[in-house]
Amino acid sequence: MYALAAPVETELDIRKSRFIGIVMPVVSREAAMRELDALRVRYPNATHYCWVLLCEGASGFDDDGEPGGTAAKPMYNVLMHKGLANVFAVVVRYYGGIKLGAGGLTRAYGQAVSEALKLATLTAIEPTVELRYRCTFAHEATLRRLAQRHAAEMLDAAYDDGVVLRLRLKARDVQAFEADATQALSGGLERCDG
Repeated sequence: MYALAAPVETELDIRKSRFIGIVMPVVSREAAMRELDALRVRYPNATHYCWVLLCEGASGFDDDGEPGGTAAKPMYNVLMHKGLANVFAVVVRYYGGIKLGAGGLTRAYGQAVSEALKLATLTAIEPTVELRYRCTFAHEATLRRLAQRHAAEMLDAAYDDGVVLRLRLKARDVQAFEADATQALSGGLERCDG
């Protein structure tokens, strides 16, 4: 999987219609909808604002009045072909007076996203896992330091008769983190399942 390093925009003129292809990294549906609102303000008299969102747990799309399957679906296909995640693609269309037909629209919307992605810098997304670890109160600071050293993201902490830290780690780093933590905590590390 890949993510965009930064937003990218391109413009195509196809039979007098103007297609502005925009792709940007996003982290949530709410952030994507704020960006869409900003694009509606930036391009106030556009005919259509077609979009596709690929974001964990919040994907979606909208043809925004174009015939079903002629806008969002080809945009989605381009994003999936590139293996992108956490991406928001919008094509803003200004109608030029010449009907393109279903095939012409499908090609235009797909091409607008494809051309924007040609200008984009893609970064590989490393798979991550969320894990929970139990330790004593005395070992909490050590476990937190080790988590930071292994570039683990601290998601939350729970306290009862001990401490349970929920961490997000790169999948490839789990084994090394657990080995270091087990040694540093003299075997006082417990992985919590479920």
